[in-house]
Amino acid sequence: MTENIFQVMLQNRRNLHAILTKTSKDKLLKIPQGFNNNVYWNIAHTIITQQLLVYKFSGLQMRVPDNLVDKFKKGTVPDGTASDEEMMVIADFLISTAEWLIEDYETNLFQTFNEYTTSAKVTLKNVDDAIAFNLFHEGLHIGQIALLLKQLA
Repeated sequence: MTENIFQVMLQNRRNLHAILTKTSKDKLLKIPQGFNNNVYWNIAHTIITQQLLVYKFSGLQMRVPDNLVDKFKKGTVPDGTASDEEMMVIADFLISTAEWLIEDYETNLFQTFNEYTTSAKVTLKNVDDAIAFNLFHEGLHIGQIALLLKQLA
Protein backbone atom coordinates (compact mmCIF):
# COMPACT_ATOMS: atom_id res chain seq x y z
CA MET A 1 0.00 0.00 0.00
CA THR A 2 1.44 3.34 -0.92
CA GLU A 3 1.90 6.08 1.64
CA ASN A 4 -0.13 8.38 -0.62
CA ILE A 5 -3.30 6.32 -0.23
CA PHE A 6 -3.07 6.72 3.53
CA GLN A 7 -2.47 10.45 3.18
CA VAL A 8 -5.54 10.80 0.93
CA MET A 9 -7.57 8.80 3.46
CA LEU A 10 -6.44 11.02 6.33
CA GLN A 11 -7.20 14.20 4.40
CA ASN A 12 -10.66 12.91 3.45
CA ARG A 13 -11.29 12.17 7.12
CA ARG A 14 -10.06 15.63 8.18
CA ASN A 15 -12.44 17.17 5.64
CA LEU A 16 -15.34 15.10 6.99
CA HIS A 17 -14.36 16.05 10.55
CA ALA A 18 -14.48 19.73 9.61
CA ILE A 19 -17.95 19.30 8.10
CA LEU A 20 -19.18 17.41 11.16
CA THR A 21 -17.82 19.89 13.68
CA LYS A 22 -18.58 23.13 11.80
CA THR A 23 -22.07 22.41 10.43
CA SER A 24 -25.13 22.98 12.59
CA LYS A 25 -26.70 19.90 14.12
CA ASP A 26 -29.99 20.74 12.38
CA LYS A 27 -28.29 20.70 8.97
CA LEU A 28 -26.34 17.54 9.75
CA LEU A 29 -29.51 15.66 10.68
CA LYS A 30 -31.97 17.07 8.14
CA ILE A 31 -33.04 14.69 5.38
CA PRO A 32 -33.91 16.85 2.35
CA GLN A 33 -36.95 15.98 0.27
CA GLY A 34 -36.04 13.33 -2.29
CA PHE A 35 -33.20 11.91 -0.19
CA ASN A 36 -33.17 8.93 2.16
CA ASN A 37 -30.24 9.96 4.33
CA ASN A 38 -28.47 12.97 5.81
CA VAL A 39 -24.97 14.42 6.13
CA TYR A 40 -24.43 12.86 9.55
CA TRP A 41 -25.41 9.36 8.41
CA ASN A 42 -23.06 9.58 5.42
CA ILE A 43 -20.15 10.63 7.64
CA ALA A 44 -20.78 7.90 10.22
CA HIS A 45 -21.33 5.33 7.45
CA THR A 46 -17.80 5.92 6.11
CA ILE A 47 -16.33 4.93 9.48
CA ILE A 48 -18.44 1.80 9.80
CA THR A 49 -17.81 0.66 6.22
CA GLN A 50 -14.03 1.01 6.66
CA GLN A 51 -14.21 -1.13 9.79
CA LEU A 52 -16.29 -3.80 8.08
CA LEU A 53 -14.25 -3.93 4.86
CA VAL A 54 -10.82 -3.86 6.44
CA TYR A 55 -11.14 -5.38 9.91
CA LYS A 56 -14.14 -7.71 9.75
CA PHE A 57 -13.14 -9.26 6.42
CA SER A 58 -9.62 -9.71 7.82
CA GLY A 59 -11.12 -11.71 10.67
CA LEU A 60 -10.21 -9.05 13.24
CA GLN A 61 -12.15 -7.27 15.96
CA MET A 62 -13.55 -3.98 14.73
CA ARG A 63 -12.53 -0.90 16.73
CA VAL A 64 -16.04 0.56 16.86
CA PRO A 65 -18.96 -0.61 19.01
CA ASP A 66 -21.59 -2.92 17.53
CA ASN A 67 -24.39 -0.43 18.21
CA LEU A 68 -22.77 2.03 15.80
CA VAL A 69 -22.24 -0.70 13.21
CA ASP A 70 -25.92 -1.62 13.46
CA LYS A 71 -26.98 2.02 13.11
CA PHE A 72 -24.76 3.06 10.18
CA LYS A 73 -23.98 -0.05 8.11
CA LYS A 74 -25.13 -0.44 4.52
CA GLY A 75 -28.89 -0.72 4.25
CA THR A 76 -29.69 1.43 7.27
CA VAL A 77 -31.49 4.74 7.15
CA PRO A 78 -31.23 7.59 9.63
CA ASP A 79 -34.11 8.57 11.87
CA GLY A 80 -33.03 12.21 11.91
CA THR A 81 -31.79 12.14 15.49
CA ALA A 82 -28.43 11.82 17.24
CA SER A 83 -27.22 12.72 20.70
CA ASP A 84 -24.42 15.24 21.13
CA GLU A 85 -22.41 12.47 22.79
CA GLU A 86 -22.80 10.14 19.81
CA MET A 87 -21.82 12.92 17.43
CA MET A 88 -18.64 13.55 19.45
CA VAL A 89 -17.83 9.82 19.36
CA ILE A 90 -18.27 9.80 15.58
CA ALA A 91 -16.05 12.89 15.26
CA ASP A 92 -13.33 11.16 17.28
CA PHE A 93 -13.63 7.93 15.29
CA LEU A 94 -13.23 9.80 11.99
CA ILE A 95 -9.58 10.45 12.77
CA SER A 96 -8.73 7.62 15.16
CA THR A 97 -9.96 4.81 12.91
CA ALA A 98 -7.85 6.16 10.05
CA GLU A 99 -4.77 6.45 12.27
CA TRP A 100 -5.33 2.97 13.74
CA LEU A 101 -5.64 1.49 10.26
CA ILE A 102 -2.27 2.94 9.28
CA GLU A 103 -0.63 1.67 12.48
CA ASP A 104 -2.21 -1.77 12.15
CA TYR A 105 -1.21 -2.01 8.51
CA GLU A 106 2.37 -0.99 9.23
CA THR A 107 2.65 -3.62 11.99
CA ASN A 108 1.32 -6.32 9.63
CA LEU A 109 -1.79 -6.99 11.70
CA PHE A 110 -3.75 -7.99 8.59
CA GLN A 111 -2.69 -11.57 7.88
CA THR A 112 -5.82 -13.10 6.36
CA PHE A 113 -8.73 -11.81 4.31
CA ASN A 114 -12.10 -13.30 3.45
CA GLU A 115 -12.74 -12.49 -0.20
CA TYR A 116 -15.78 -10.26 -0.66
CA THR A 117 -17.63 -8.88 -3.66
CA THR A 118 -19.05 -5.42 -3.03
CA SER A 119 -22.41 -4.13 -4.20
CA ALA A 120 -20.42 -2.22 -6.85
CA LYS A 121 -19.37 -5.67 -8.21
CA VAL A 122 -15.74 -5.21 -7.15
CA THR A 123 -14.15 -8.32 -5.65
CA LEU A 124 -11.81 -7.61 -2.76
CA LYS A 125 -9.19 -10.35 -2.47
CA ASN A 126 -6.93 -8.89 0.21
CA VAL A 127 -6.60 -6.03 2.66
CA ASP A 128 -4.91 -3.81 0.06
CA ASP A 129 -7.96 -4.20 -2.18
CA ALA A 130 -10.21 -3.35 0.78
CA ILE A 131 -8.25 -0.20 1.64
CA ALA A 132 -8.24 0.97 -1.98
CA PHE A 133 -11.95 0.26 -2.42
CA ASN A 134 -12.72 2.00 0.86
CA LEU A 135 -11.07 5.17 -0.46
CA PHE A 136 -13.35 5.01 -3.51
CA HIS A 137 -16.37 4.37 -1.24
CA GLU A 138 -15.56 7.35 0.95
CA GLY A 139 -15.21 9.50 -2.18
CA LEU A 140 -18.74 8.51 -3.23
CA HIS A 141 -20.08 9.57 0.15
CA ILE A 142 -18.13 12.83 0.14
CA GLY A 143 -19.89 13.59 -3.15
CA GLN A 144 -23.25 12.71 -1.59
CA ILE A 145 -22.46 14.97 1.38
CA ALA A 146 -21.61 17.86 -0.96
CA LEU A 147 -24.94 17.34 -2.75
CA LEU A 148 -26.84 17.24 0.56
CA LEU A 149 -25.13 20.41 1.79
CA LYS A 150 -26.03 22.16 -1.45
CA GLN A 151 -29.68 21.18 -0.94
CA LEU A 152 -29.57 22.52 2.62
CA ALA A 153 -27.95 25.87 1.74
